[in-house]
Amino acid sequence: MNSAFGGAQHMADEIKYEYKTVQTVRGTDGLVISKMQKDGWEFIEQSHGTLRSTLNFRRPKKPLPWPLIGAGAAGFVILAIIIGTATALSHGDEKKDEAAKPAAATSEKPSAAPTPSVSESAAVEVITPENSSEFAALLKTDTCDDANADFATKHEGRTIAFNGSIVDMTPHGDYDTRYDVLLGPGDKGPDTTVGPAFKYEDVNIAELRLTDKDVPATVGVGDKFRFVAEVGDFDAVQCLFHLDPISTETR
Repeated sequence: MNSAFGGAQHMADEIKYEYKTVQTVRGTDGLVISKMQKDGWEFIEQSHGTLRSTLNFRRPKKPLPWPLIGAGAAGFVILAIIIGTATALSHGDEKKDEAAKPAAATSEKPSAAPTPSVSESAAVEVITPENSSEFAALLKTDTCDDANADFATKHEGRTIAFNGSIVDMTPHGDYDTRYDVLLGPGDKGPDTTVGPAFKYEDVNIAELRLTDKDVPATVGVGDKFRFVAEVGDFDAVQCLFHLDPISTETR
């Protein structure tokens, strides 16, 4: 009796995992990993694409409760039936788990990796003009339009990504290594006339987190980048939309 129960308990203690694959824009990997870990996911591995990274996670499945087993011969028979059934189910689960493991475990380029959906956590999905009609419209509005304040209020703390250029760049205060950087959507640099006046305030070059094969030593007005940033507040008096840089990719 004790031996049979001990075997059942051992099976109950086995750890079985569920797996999840998340694709992110390059430069936001740390935010995604941190969010997933808070939700109980263990980071396994990462593979890089040109613009996106694929992150693989796992976490233990919740254990199934075992029924209480009565004493005596009848209880022993019931326990044996339960153990046999659980063993069959366990083998079936293990096969399903093997099939569900991310393809990245055997290949550097996973096949059919799922893209994060709108229903997933805000920290996982990056807002782009391609997946958000609201953001696409914002990039074509006036710098003082009410849409700026509405978007900032609704999405503060979220991550956005867009193609843009440096409109202006001035030293911050008395520093010659820290800057206030004005960004605009598109490629026109100082000639930008539409879209929000995005601003990085009091940043140095390192804080822009430049990424690419050929990272420039410095940046200047007119330079074009793929900006990935965290949404801050909107200053309605100056019509400035504050952002915090996450990554800056040359293009």
